[in-house]
Amino acid sequence: MSVTEKFLHYVSFDTQSDPESTTAPSTEKQLVLAKELEKECKALGFQKMMVDPHGIVYATLEANDESLPSFGFCAHMDTATELSGKDIHPRIIENYDGSTIVLNDQYQMDCKKYPALSNCIGDDLIVTDGNTLLGGDDKAGIAIIMQAVDEMIKENLPHGKIIVAFTPDEEVGRGTENFDLEQFQVDFAYTVDGGRIDAIDYENFNAAQAKITITGNTIHPGYAKDKMTNACLLAHELIEAFPKQETPAHTENREGFYHLLEMEGTCESASLAYIIRDHDFEKFTARKQFVQDVINSLNQKYGDRFQLEMQDQYYNMAQFMHGDMRSVTRAKEALAACGLDPVSIPTRGGTDGAMLTEKGCICPNFGTGSYNHHGRYEFCSINQMETMVQVLKTLMQKP
Repeated sequence: MSVTEKFLHYVSFDTQSDPESTTAPSTEKQLVLAKELEKECKALGFQKMMVDPHGIVYATLEANDESLPSFGFCAHMDTATELSGKDIHPRIIENYDGSTIVLNDQYQMDCKKYPALSNCIGDDLIVTDGNTLLGGDDKAGIAIIMQAVDEMIKENLPHGKIIVAFTPDEEVGRGTENFDLEQFQVDFAYTVDGGRIDAIDYENFNAAQAKITITGNTIHPGYAKDKMTNACLLAHELIEAFPKQETPAHTENREGFYHLLEMEGTCESASLAYIIRDHDFEKFTARKQFVQDVINSLNQKYGDRFQLEMQDQYYNMAQFMHGDMRSVTRAKEALAACGLDPVSIPTRGGTDGAMLTEKGCICPNFGTGSYNHHGRYEFCSINQMETMVQVLKTLMQKP
């Protein structure tokens, strides 16, 4: 199978994770793809493979050249929670000409609103039907890794030990919660979970989540004067306290934000979920303190009706690399050897690699050629996936 065929096969599996679940993996359906990948690794010729009790796939291909370094590659199996990942109907657009892409009667995308398309003119694209996400995040990464190893084996190319790991629950911040580094002992490790294929990322957000519960007081609205406390109106006041220009839609590059992820409520009670992001740790700490200060102020005004639960999710991997740039340098050399002009940009998200780096396994992030993740406008460049296969092959053969 080609990298495209592998990708289309993987996106046929519904692997959406569940942020409310306490099990590992958070959804049983992720195990279906995990077992499929274990089977494929065995068919390719990996000598050792397993799906552990938490749904993580580990597979090892022993070296055919002991003089070469060992490499580990990681991608995640789950898809984002913002939109359905079930019954995906991908469509291939050959030789994209830069025109507006009609996904369905309701949705379309163009280069002006989604500029990543401008860098894919002339490429063959895979798009959605407008009803689901695509799953390029991160099944494009899985397909690239599997295709690169497949070709290394079939072409009998020299390589050191290769270990691949496929994780569940990355999208809910638990991808490496049960990761066993003893199963991932390599000289150099990488996630394949980004967008731009010319980028090797080693900076990411510091991240926290905040869950806020508001208790109101309901009574018949006809007789509510001086008695009713509407939790929905308190939620509105809370939202208004946040800076309006510090949201995802108004920030870029190294600018942090507060993101209201979801909310629900009645007069009696309301709940809100925020995520907090910033690359700079001091600013990240200040953002968390701002949330606490808002809650304290509103509780002082309304009498302890606001309850806050806040916890960190992951941190900027750069601070845990301690200046060790060897893996980044090797990645840039491989990118350049494949005709790309390497860049490192602060990614506005997080990867399993951020948490692996914190645990002592430095793990920068390659791109996948997929873009507009977490929504119906997600698309993937077949040409860029194919280029990334060559990048990984080049990387693995370098002494």
